Amino acid sequence: MKNKINVITLISFLFSSIISILYINEWIVFPKIVLEIIWLCFTVIFIIYSFFKKSLTSWIILSMILGVQLGLYFPEIGDKMNFLSKIFLRLIKTIIAPILFSTLVVGIASHSNMKQLGRMGWKSLLYFEVVTTLALLLGLVAINISQAGAGVVIPPNLHEELPAASSMTWQDHIINIFPENIIKSMYHGDVLPIVVFSIIFGIALAHLSIEKKEPVLRFTESLAETMFRFTNFIMRFAPLGVGGAIAYTSAHMGVEMLVSLLKLLATLYITLIVFVLVVLLPIALICRINIRNFVRAISEPVSIAFATTSSESALPLAMENMEKIGVPRKIVSFVLPTGYTFNLDGTTLYLSLASIFVAQVAGRIFLLGSNC
Repeated sequence: MKNKINVITLISFLFSSIISILYINEWIVFPKIVLEIIWLCFTVIFIIYSFFKKSLTSWIILSMILGVQLGLYFPEIGDKMNFLSKIFLRLIKTIIAPILFSTLVVGIASHSNMKQLGRMGWKSLLYFEVVTTLALLLGLVAINISQAGAGVVIPPNLHEELPAASSMTWQDHIINIFPENIIKSMYHGDVLPIVVFSIIFGIALAHLSIEKKEPVLRFTESLAETMFRFTNFIMRFAPLGVGGAIAYTSAHMGVEMLVSLLKLLATLYITLIVFVLVVLLPIALICRINIRNFVRAISEPVSIAFATTSSESALPLAMENMEKIGVPRKIVSFVLPTGYTFNLDGTTLYLSLASIFVAQVAGRIFLLGSNC
């Protein structure tokens, strides 16, 4: 029964998507109500699928589908749903600082061999640097091939004034890495100073005697466990938060704005798929990672990050799922929080696309060599 529902759901999604693409490009013409009925039927099928699946991922995707339809068909209601996503993101942001601090301290202080920790640290940073650079180069190549911003007509009523931004030197950026006040950094959500403070704190704790180290280590382990349990409670609110965000976006921007950015989004997602297949998949195969278990472990964190447009919201669940598939806690506690600061592959790829896209829209078409 479940297999049949899976097949029916996939077929109905492909059918609805193909019909929508044909309708948007005016390759076929029919009343708009027909398209609405098609998507309504798909929504009903997906509700049945979610009922049988009973997973957080399926409920999040369902909330995204319902959010789009609420925002398009009832924009006056959808425009007021943004408060749900704000509540969800606020709850998530309360987790970030304590979970970064506790997991990094546990990951560092629990290592008996600091040389082994140092080797893991420099290997992680080397991996972050190489893969992020590949993502940057791939993004530049992709946007120059697609020319997504070429020929875009800028609306005449577009607000041209940008908010004033204070200029910062490279010395200022380095200074801001180090926390002036750890409580202040936690209040403002500055991840990098929190990571630096936690690393130094963990190293200092590791050098203490066992009698003095154990009480603090037990406290941080308990804090990490508490925050993971706290995350489980918050994740039950995720479908409402995600649905509210999508409903607000659909009502506020409308279909026309979404369609105008379709080429850029298509370039982004195609490039991300290429990046995963060409860069990340070979790395996973070389490291002998079970691809099926890994995909199952990251499906929910990826869905949450995609829907909320915040990778921070996926960190607690990603760490918990990595432990479930057998990654030792001391590795998860060090590599994942550090990677959230130094290993921003998706962000780097997107920024390389968006920067050249904006230049193309403004009529400043650069050659590939000049982008670098």
